[in-house]
Amino acid sequence: MEILKAILFGIVEGITEWLPISSTGHMILLDEFVQLDVSESFYSLFQVVIQLGAILAVVLLFWNDFFPFGKKSNPEPLGSDGLAAWIKKDKLDLWGKILVACVPAAVIGLLFDETFEALFYNYQTVSLALIIFGIAFLVIENHNKGKEPKIRDLKELTYSSALLIGVFQLIAAIFPGTSRSGATIVGALLLGVSRVAAAEFTFYLAIPVMFGASLLKAVKFGLNFQPEELVILGVGMAVAFVVSILVIKFLMGYIKKHDFKVFGWYRIVLGILVLAYFGIAS
Repeated sequence: MEILKAILFGIVEGITEWLPISSTGHMILLDEFVQLDVSESFYSLFQVVIQLGAILAVVLLFWNDFFPFGKKSNPEPLGSDGLAAWIKKDKLDLWGKILVACVPAAVIGLLFDETFEALFYNYQTVSLALIIFGIAFLVIENHNKGKEPKIRDLKELTYSSALLIGVFQLIAAIFPGTSRSGATIVGALLLGVSRVAAAEFTFYLAIPVMFGASLLKAVKFGLNFQPEELVILGVGMAVAFVVSILVIKFLMGYIKKHDFKVFGWYRIVLGILVLAYFGIAS
């Protein structure tokens, strides 16, 4: 039964991690109806580490787009010979922007992670974050309608713009329900980044952020896993990986022809439902 529950959690994680609709909001709802029979400390770990499966999907799908080493398909080598000839300058530059964008959330998250969790990990915050950023999607898409994006490719993204997108990612780190992908996409759209480039940058940002968060949780947990816990974690990650591949492919195809408004409306409706459900239950 716990394996079946882990499969369900993996499906929800794989869908909601990449669509800008808040994986946290959906996990809170799912946990209300389907609870894993595990300790509170392991469940806290499971919620974060299951994201590694989703991250591996990004690594698999976009490896050639961000891996900075190799002589093949290297139009901009760092140098003409030696080790420099194996380094892809454009990919190295992309990683510089990714790391700059991760700085705000990494610094504040390390210092105040437990404080933010204690203060804001509740249904009221999640509901309001869902609704507010849902409205933000609608407003921004209406504002950008008919306008040509200023930045169509991540090569055109400046380091200062990357840092500003990182500040939006920080909002998601503080307020659960905001959605890490939702916050970064909203920030990118405000800066005039195209929908496709915004989504791609969001995927890349997730790699260091989620690896770091998972490592932190694992260290705090102590790596003292029971065999059944390892099975639950492994199943959840594997399912999240497979589902993430399908969802990422769907999203990249969808936003080439459509805007993000449907996700904005979905967030608003979900936020109202979460607020109503927990309000009545309490």
